[in-house]
Amino acid sequence: MSVAITVKYYLFQIGTSDFLHSFFSTVAYNLEDGIWGSKYPFLMKELYSGRLNNKNVGLAMEELVIIKEKLSGISVKNVVWDIEDLSKQPPWGDNISVDITDLSNYFVTSEGEDLITVLIHAFEKAISLGEDVLIITI
Repeated sequence: MSVAITVKYYLFQIGTSDFLHSFFSTVAYNLEDGIWGSKYPFLMKELYSGRLNNKNVGLAMEELVIIKEKLSGISVKNVVWDIEDLSKQPPWGDNISVDITDLSNYFVTSEGEDLITVLIHAFEKAISLGEDVLIITI
């Protein structure tokens, strides 16, 4: 099952739902001491639940900038595929591009774009249009 981010009529393809869950799992495990949404509630709770209210998009953007910075200091060996089952591994295993140097650039969408950059673009679009950000199944 594939997922995307939408802002009004703009669509930002992400990839599988497992892939997106892995990003959030990695953040929760590595940056929130395993307590989902304890430090980054707008991104980790509100957006993850499927709808980020426009009034909170700026706050979620601030969280995302901090997350990117903190993930840049963490090895790709610390990726978490599923926080509910830490034994699960990404389907590609350790076979990743040499361009991936840390967890801040580990997550690449199905269209070959950096996930954090895609989220930032979606948030910028939401701010400019005054719209909510949605996660949808496609």
